[in-house]
Amino acid sequence: MLSSLRFRLPAIFLFGIVVSGVIAALIALRLFQGYVLTRSKAQLRREAIGLTEVFARQAIAANNTGKLPRIANQLEKATGDRLFYIGVDPVPGGNIGIDRIPSKTINWQSGRTITFEFTPPNGRRYLAVARPLKLSRKGPAFGDLIVATPKTELTRRWIPLLKRLAVASLGGILVAWLLAWYLSRRITRPVLALSKATDEISRGHYDVEVPSVPGRGEIGHLAQRFNEMAARLSEAERQERNFLMSVSHELRTPLTAIRGHVDALREGVASDPAVRAESLDMIASETARLERLVGDVLDLAKLEAHRFTLLQEEVDMGRLCERAYAAYGEEARRRGIAYVKHFTASPTILSDGDRLLQIISNLLSNAFRWTPDGGQVGLELSASNGRIAVAVDDNGPGVPVEERERIFRPFWSRDDSGTGLGLAIAHELAVALGGSIELDSQTGKGSRFQLVLPAERH
Repeated sequence: MLSSLRFRLPAIFLFGIVVSGVIAALIALRLFQGYVLTRSKAQLRREAIGLTEVFARQAIAANNTGKLPRIANQLEKATGDRLFYIGVDPVPGGNIGIDRIPSKTINWQSGRTITFEFTPPNGRRYLAVARPLKLSRKGPAFGDLIVATPKTELTRRWIPLLKRLAVASLGGILVAWLLAWYLSRRITRPVLALSKATDEISRGHYDVEVPSVPGRGEIGHLAQRFNEMAARLSEAERQERNFLMSVSHELRTPLTAIRGHVDALREGVASDPAVRAESLDMIASETARLERLVGDVLDLAKLEAHRFTLLQEEVDMGRLCERAYAAYGEEARRRGIAYVKHFTASPTILSDGDRLLQIISNLLSNAFRWTPDGGQVGLELSASNGRIAVAVDDNGPGVPVEERERIFRPFWSRDDSGTGLGLAIAHELAVALGGSIELDSQTGKGSRFQLVLPAERH
């Protein structure tokens, strides 16, 4: 539970909100403390100025010490602050009704208004402003009248703010928790679906689909790519099954023929020399067929593992295309196919001649396979703009747009017949030789496969 994404996401989100709230509250409290302290100092300064003038006038008017304690008490009640005095007696008798503090507390003889903090014998800490006390405007200062307020009074002013901050913080935490829970549900729902789908795929069940996620975020992109991956895996599994079935069929057919002819030769059924020669030719033909099939599988495995060795030799492309063209002349005659060639160049390049011949032969084999009897197949060779192009045209059924990428995948066949290796090997060999195979097709009208190579002349 605690390690699940559904718990950790809102927990982390809430933790971040709480930390941010605490930091914001501390900053606000600190700013409020500074504001209260500044305001309190300004207020004490104004009171000190006013009370000093009032107390000086009362002291002059009283002309004795009997009324000053009562006046001092009235001033304290009116302002709510404490009054202290430091210095010499301003009137005869010394009883002015104000508590005195030690003379060393501040430099009262400076003649300036002083803001300070002190702790009298009662133990409470005070914020105070000292104002010189003069009985005449130009006369000497007898001492300083001190207006002070306990620092605990300043702290009490923070309490309402702390209460408001606490209420706001609790409300913010509650809203943040609800928002985090809602967002975590939206985020983790597709993630959990992805996790379940991954478990299904690990068991070999590829027919799974993650529900689409609204929006264009990372989770939606991940769900889309996961569905594409699952579809590809499902298709790869189907292609593998088709490949195994087709390869089994392709292997069984020549093996059955070879076994039948071998049994006939062994049992003496084919005693006639002509029949024996025909059986041996059939065995050789089927053996070559098996060799080509095994060679295709090995070639594809080497290409995909990047363990394929290519030769570098001078290749006359004209003669190479003539060889490839001649190999299918008999099939074209037998099926009544209009088989034409059109060579406008005969370049010589550095490449692997056998592999180039294999590519062109595979393209021609594919064209003859899909061209109906009486159709048309063409082979073209051209060179221009620093590249060489060998094109194979047919007037077969064409390749639909949705299949133009898949036909170059191994083991994929449009009609689920054959091994589906010819075009895949041709494509991989073309890339290995530094070229590519381009496809231009119209459904119902035919296709044009073009091998494009760089014109590296010797």
